[in-house]
Amino acid sequence: MTSQLTPIGLFKSLSDPIRLSIVMLLIAEKELCVCEFTEALDEIQPKISRNLALLKTAGLVVNRRQGQWIYYSINTQLPSWVKTVLSETYNGNKSLVASPLAKLNLVGKNEDRPQILCCGSTK
Repeated sequence: MTSQLTPIGLFKSLSDPIRLSIVMLLIAEKELCVCEFTEALDEIQPKISRNLALLKTAGLVVNRRQGQWIYYSINTQLPSWVKTVLSETYNGNKSLVASPLAKLNLVGKNEDRPQILCCGSTK
């Protein structure tokens, strides 16, 4: 699927502010679950899930299940040109996700956040 990723497909995938933020957050945090995205981006779960599905279909993200949570990360099998575009976009625009990252850091450490956010311990 990722071998068919074209520049038009990549930029269409990143043209939505939520999808761009999801990708930038994944570059910063390496791996996040849906509840972490909802907290960081202040969006409802169906909207986050729909955008994650589009990114997954495009081949930009992959997921893995751990217990009751599904974690998303950047697809490591992306072509090098795509990795370069994503990396340079993040490095030149970290301010795009500064506020969402701050929200996540207020909740707790990366490994603790899914239990806190998804199980409602702090909400």
